Amino acid sequence: MLESSVLYPVKIASSSQILYFCFMPQKIVITGGPGSGKTTLLQSLKHQGFHCMDEISRTLTLEARKNGVAHLFLSDPLAFSSLLLEKRKEQFVQAEKSNHDFVFMDRGIPDIEAYLNFKKQAHTFPFEAINKSNTYQNIFITPPWQEIYTTDNERYETFSEAQKIHLELEKVYRKLGYNPICIPLGTPLERTNFILQQLHIFQ
Repeated sequence: MLESSVLYPVKIASSSQILYFCFMPQKIVITGGPGSGKTTLLQSLKHQGFHCMDEISRTLTLEARKNGVAHLFLSDPLAFSSLLLEKRKEQFVQAEKSNHDFVFMDRGIPDIEAYLNFKKQAHTFPFEAINKSNTYQNIFITPPWQEIYTTDNERYETFSEAQKIHLELEKVYRKLGYNPICIPLGTPLERTNFILQQLHIFQ
């Protein structure tokens, strides 16, 4: 059986001043630079029965391509980030309402800021306020892994750029007070077991 979710005490205003506990799912982000095995790791967690939320940016890129835009983030990073932000906020709300003890998310809202920083793109997104009202319980990060790194139609970055994105991700999450846990290199199963051990989840 999975370990129970985080308990948040909520006080009920009544004559007896009853206290009860409201069960909320743990929202766990798995982030990392492109091509670091992140999505494969999420698939491994899915196969073990965990609830996982997929990355959204690829879907947005493919939708833009249907409208004649080869890569929206490259051609208009602010428009892309605005769309992505709304989708990730919606995803966060869905995770909050989940009846699963643990919700694993392929990237979080802070990733958007990290990518804009990587592009040295000025912006006016109120990330500080947004991140304060959309918090996660744990952050895991997959380090750059050159041996498995490949590019495709949606992944345009070189391995050197992937390394820089990794550093920006670490920087943004640490700025927000998180302590990203680095996932060791290994098979998807080994990496999955590492995460479960860190979360004290026993099946």
